[in-house]
Amino acid sequence: MPEAFDKVPFRVLLTGAALALAAAAFVAVKAARDNSTRTDIAIKITGGDPDRAPQLFRRYGCAGCHTIPGIPGADGQTGAPLTALSKRLYIAGVLQNSPDNLVAWIVSPHRFSPQTAMPETGITEQEAKDLAAYLYAHGS
Repeated sequence: MPEAFDKVPFRVLLTGAALALAAAAFVAVKAARDNSTRTDIAIKITGGDPDRAPQLFRRYGCAGCHTIPGIPGADGQTGAPLTALSKRLYIAGVLQNSPDNLVAWIVSPHRFSPQTAMPETGITEQEAKDLAAYLYAHGS
């Protein structure tokens, strides 16, 4: 194998390595831009602040029942995983997936599904908007 490299001009190897690095950088920048765009959209459609969500997930016990992307220790198995929420058609199987419905569900789940195991936590509407913004921003 080393003999094959001896026959390839160093400039060709260097160019190949540079192209590979450029491609990796392009993918990284695109992913960062996509994440930024997704977050901007999530903020606009929910009126929430996703940066406040990690603390709220812990305060209200969401992390004990749900698996939540990007939240250390949020690996609960009682409730549905909250991964890829932005791609789902329904919330909890009962509401069309929309920002307003997600916020309403978080604030008052028994209003929509009286037998749900999800508790009424006392969360405010603004806090629910913050959680919704996070879930839509990180729900790829």
